[in-house]
Amino acid sequence: MAASSNLVLIPARLASTRLPGKVLADVGGLPMIVQVARRAAEADIGRVVVATDSPEVADAVKRAGFEVVMTRSDHASGSDRIYEALQAIDPEGQFEVIVNIQGDLPTIEPETIRAALLPLQTPEVDIATLAVAITDDEEKTNPNVTKVVGSPLRQNRLRALYFTRASAPYGDGPLYHHIGLYAYRRDALSRFVGLKPSTLEQRESLEQLRALEAGMRIDVAVVDSVPLGVDTPADLERARQMFAG
Repeated sequence: MAASSNLVLIPARLASTRLPGKVLADVGGLPMIVQVARRAAEADIGRVVVATDSPEVADAVKRAGFEVVMTRSDHASGSDRIYEALQAIDPEGQFEVIVNIQGDLPTIEPETIRAALLPLQTPEVDIATLAVAITDDEEKTNPNVTKVVGSPLRQNRLRALYFTRASAPYGDGPLYHHIGLYAYRRDALSRFVGLKPSTLEQRESLEQLRALEAGMRIDVAVVDSVPLGVDTPADLERARQMFAG
């Protein structure tokens, strides 16, 4: 897909529940949100904009030379925040694909970001996302690791049937660790944010189930490694060590 038709949005709020202020924490000599923006720019798939409700985050992003848009502070999710940002940035509808990258992934590889666009080469796909085959047995039963249950389409491609915190599917075969990075067709994002929270979404606390319950198609590109998401002080220290090393 042409980069001119893609918009990369990075939602970033300062008031994180588990690690407040993490997006401004120093990682490799820069605020974490700036490192994420750098990785997005290196992916070279389209215009990169940070969407935030925090003047402090906006100032840090602007000082680093990246674009920022201010959004409301009362959004329930990152998808709601990026939709508001999209309306502000592109009311004319120029961008066809919106890529949502979480603001706490400072070590994500540019090629991982690029992989999220691949499933959208299939016209019937509404939303694309990523997963990694689980190799650590502890992850298989860890409810903090979201698993995607999918029907194989071809090598390194699944059609998502379900997302769960449980160990699934049962039986022999791989389990897949879902990576919460999404590429939406514009009309799919508009439809998604207009839907009410669904039954399974609320039960599993997984927003993407809302799309599946509404009959939307999510395809998954299987990549090689899980990017480090910074949720705790230990994660932050690990990210710093990765940059230092």
